[in-house]
Formats: sequence, structure tokens, C-alpha cells
Amino acid sequence: MNDSSGIPFFGRRGVLAALTGHLDAVVQGGGGRIVAVRGRRQVGKSTVVERFVERAERPYVFATGVFGAATPQHLDDATRAVTESRHPLPDADLLTASTPTSWREWLGRVALAARSGPVIVILDEFPWMAAADRSLEGELQAQWDRVLERLPVLLVLVGSDVAMMERLAEHGRPLFGRLRPLVVSPLDPAEVADALPGRSAFEVFDAYLVTGGYPRLVADVAATGAETATDYVREALTDPFSPLVTTARFSLDAEFPEPQVASQVLSAIGSDDAARPGFNDVLSVISEPAERKRMETAVSRALRTLTEVKGLVEREQPAWSASASKLRRYRVTDPYLRFWFRYVERQADHIARGRSDLAVGAFDRDWSSWRGRSVEPVVRAAVERMARTDDRLEQVEAVRPWWVRDGSIEVDVVAQTPERTALVGTIKWRAAGGVDAHEVDQLRRHRERVPRSEDALLAAISPVGTAPSGVDVALGAPDLLQAWR
Repeated sequence: MNDSSGIPFFGRRGVLAALTGHLDAVVQGGGGRIVAVRGRRQVGKSTVVERFVERAERPYVFATGVFGAATPQHLDDATRAVTESRHPLPDADLLTASTPTSWREWLGRVALAARSGPVIVILDEFPWMAAADRSLEGELQAQWDRVLERLPVLLVLVGSDVAMMERLAEHGRPLFGRLRPLVVSPLDPAEVADALPGRSAFEVFDAYLVTGGYPRLVADVAATGAETATDYVREALTDPFSPLVTTARFSLDAEFPEPQVASQVLSAIGSDDAARPGFNDVLSVISEPAERKRMETAVSRALRTLTEVKGLVEREQPAWSASASKLRRYRVTDPYLRFWFRYVERQADHIARGRSDLAVGAFDRDWSSWRGRSVEPVVRAAVERMARTDDRLEQVEAVRPWWVRDGSIEVDVVAQTPERTALVGTIKWRAAGGVDAHEVDQLRRHRERVPRSEDALLAAISPVGTAPSGVDVALGAPDLLQAWR
């Protein structure tokens, strides 16, 4: 479906329901609420919030911060936004007769409007507003405690700086104890399926692996009319300005405005041939042999930033391993960024100078095998979701891979309960055919090595969901897609 601007709008039922619930509480209780909405750039935060305020049909103001702008500009823009709303605040003309000189004054005008009934206030790109005025958090806290909390105000702070938005709620910050967090993630596979009606479940997962569920990219797939995700990729790689090529760069430039080791490490992980390198693999990519000892600390810090602060990289450890185990590897969390680093970044020069044939050729050469590795965390997430309702997965709390130190044995899916391994599975993500008898026999032998797996079920996972006898659980792409329903 499209929003009022004609931009395609898909899914987001959960986010819209959460925002509606907060508004209902404000309307019914008469008191204020602050909701902190966070999510990466390009995931559609502003779009879904705008959709919400238009559906709510309550007076609202939607003010957007500008990167690098000074506070007077932000205040001027926020004041002008009052009259630009489809449902303006009460007495909008009076409220905007002059530009306020401080956020305290602007918030005071919001309080006056709220005395007439419930209002919604959206401060989009809040981190940019706060960067321009270091007192904004404190002023907001003071006005909230003094006035706004006792009025029917739904204040929604929106930000793409995920780390900063998380810090807003930390102990010792002005808004501690006052915020209700709401995370906007990319579209999930079921929402991608809704946006691409008529596609098979296998094709939906292909589209998800390519787009990562970014609404702009999903809309681009739908708009091009390409019959398959691979057709879409081949066409998009011929255009250096296509959303598939440019979206990641916009997002990464915002995350890393200045060159730093973290961005090099992220690139090294994303473009690695194995799709899940270890520490030494990353170190060898970004440093010469003579420098490696010196670079170890810098790489360790960068990995900590990428995993614990920015959430761009996930640290994987084998099932049942201790949290302090050195047996770990890394992968880019976002499916689209995994794809982009592999097939766009390393081909960027070719695409820019008109040699898209080289980029398309690189994609065609190893997409089938790369797709099989990139889909594994998506499959594990689906199995973990299935555990909520599937009796065979009762008490399963985590689904992780398992492997031995030298990499000679690996099990794709290990479903853990607090006490035992409930299921071990193999993933064979091929366009045709399921898991064969030889692969099941190998899984059976590997099960003996997995901790606490004496009674673990054997699972065969493939797009078609077929498996030979001896398999306890056979899952296909439709079963996995259903997990997000």
C-alpha cells in the first residue's frame, strides 16, 4: 500500500500498534508519555511515525533535526512545522506568531496547546538537535517533570544514532526513568512477502538476503518488476545510482563520518570469502604481517565498538561454549550489508566506470554458495521463533551453530534448552532438491560430538523441505516464512 505521499508502505503492524497503544494511554489517562524510537538509517522510522500520526487524527507537530544546524535553525524549523501539520496544534497561529528563543519556550507553547486536549509531538533526528544544544536533554527533563508529564502529550523522540538513543535511558542521564523505548527494525521476511505478492517462499528469502528488509530496497524490487531477486541484482548493478548500490554507503557514511579502524574491520568482515571470519582473519586483511602485533589492540577495540556499541557485527560462539571462550567468529548482522560488502563494495570501481559486466559476473559466480551461508542466521532465527509454538522445540531458548576449533566439523543448527540439546540440523539452501541421505548420515555422526545431544532430534532444512527417512524434522522455506507470521 502507499502512504499519502504515494511512497509504498509495507508491514509495520507491530510498530503502529505500539505507538497507538501509547497514544491510547495518553488519551485515556490524561498524562504524558515519552517514547524513544530508534533504528538504523533507511529502515523507515520517519515513514512509520508519519503514518502513525496521520492515522491517529490528533493534533500533532512533526519537527525534524538537521545535521550540523544551530539551535536557532532547529527552533525556527520546529515552529514552522506546527503550521505544516495536516492536523495542527490548537491555536497554531498564536503559537507561531514569533519564533521562540529556547527549547524551554518552545516546549512551553506545546504545553499551552495540550491544555485543549491530547497532542502528539515528534522530534525526528533528535540526536542532531541535542548535538546542537547540549542543554536540550536537561531542558526537556525539567519541562517534562514540571508541566508536560501532567498533560496529554505523547512525545516521540526519533533517532538513527542507535547508541546515542540507547544512552538517553541510562542512569545519570536527564531522561532516565522517563523513556519508553521502541525499536524499528528492517522489514522481516513475512513483511517482505507481503510487499512482493505472488513470490514463492524461496524467492522471498532471496529478496530478504539482498535487501535486508530495507523498505526502500524492497519497494525498488517491487517497482522494477524483476521476476526474481537475482534478476533485480543483475539490473541494479548496471546503475551506479541504484538504491541497491547507494543505500549502504549513505548509512555507513553516517555511522563513520571520519575514516577509522572500525570501518576497515567492518569491511573486512563483510567481504570475507567465508562470510564469518575469525579475529586473525580480520587482522590479516587490514594489516601487513609486520604490523599485526601492533594492530591487535586497535582491531580488538574496533570489534568491541562494532558489536557492543553499534550492533553492526555479531560475535558468534559455538553452542554450549562459555561466554569467555576464544572460539569465536564474526559476521555482519544486517543481511543487506553482508550482501553489499560482498557484491557492491568490492566492485564499486567497476560499476562506476561502466564495467558492470564484471560486477554481474562476480555475483553470478558465487551467489549460490554465498546465499547458502548468508541464509544460515536467518534460518536459525526462524527456528527460534518456531520454538514458541512447536511442541518439538519445547523449552528451546537459543538456536546457535556449533563447530570444532579446526573447522573440520560444523553443525548449522543447534537448538538449546537450559539442560540439553533439543535438535541438531543441517541447512542445504539449494534452488533444487532437498537434503540427501549422505548429508543426513553425516549430521547423525556429527550429533555425537555436540554437547548434551544424546536425544536430540535430527532436522533437515532446505527450500523444498524434503528429506530421506530417519529425519525427525523436515523444514522448507514456507515453514520458515510462517515463523514470522
